[in-house]
Amino acid sequence: ELQQQLQETLLPFGFEVYPFQIGWYNAVLEPAFHLSYPKDTMAFVVLSIPSMFEKAFKPFLRHHKLQDLMDPIDQCVAYHMSLVKEKFPSDKLDVIYDYQLHPNRRPKVLMQTAAHVSGAAYYYQRKDIPQDPWGSKKMFGVCIHPQFGGWFAIRAVLVFAEIQAPDLEQTLPLDCLPSQNDRIQLLEHFNFNWRDGKYRDVLPPKEKYSEEQTLYFATPPAERRKLLELQGELHPSPLC
Repeated sequence: ELQQQLQETLLPFGFEVYPFQIGWYNAVLEPAFHLSYPKDTMAFVVLSIPSMFEKAFKPFLRHHKLQDLMDPIDQCVAYHMSLVKEKFPSDKLDVIYDYQLHPNRRPKVLMQTAAHVSGAAYYYQRKDIPQDPWGSKKMFGVCIHPQFGGWFAIRAVLVFAEIQAPDLEQTLPLDCLPSQNDRIQLLEHFNFNWRDGKYRDVLPPKEKYSEEQTLYFATPPAERRKLLELQGELHPSPLC
């Protein structure tokens, strides 16, 4: 029921939610990365899918004044998470965003792990390739969505701190790339040429980013506001 209410609140704006228990997340990580809630605590991972740009981001730009020091997409996501909090006023709801760090620079949540244990997307890592060809190179893992390939982003984790869900059944993520060669190709595209976006097309996506959205995310963060002004999505900042 909780998941259904969240879906009804977020899916019309291009966000998906997937439930998990804190214990599933903690079980696959070293203690330094654990979330300090009881193991049966109910949590959800929030993804943005390609339609978020048109359904949430552009309307947000038209109706809200941007803050100076925060990324526009992050502001849009935070706005929609605030609507979720309004929908559940009696619940203690902690929202942890993908960009949030502890003082020691460690991420507050390893979002790709959360996506994997919730069944939202499969987190392909070097350990999934028994005989890899990379020697001493460091290789980062990447999540792949069964419908959108790499054309999505993990935005937040919602923790309902006072709701226990001991009977929640775990859904395993769909392994879309059982072939070792496909996994090697995915990690090489992601680690060596991630800017060209080829890793996103590792499987035929149901939907992908529009040209406008692709351009936005390919633009360096410091220049994105200027791009929005040039596209007419924002009013130009008044000259001082």
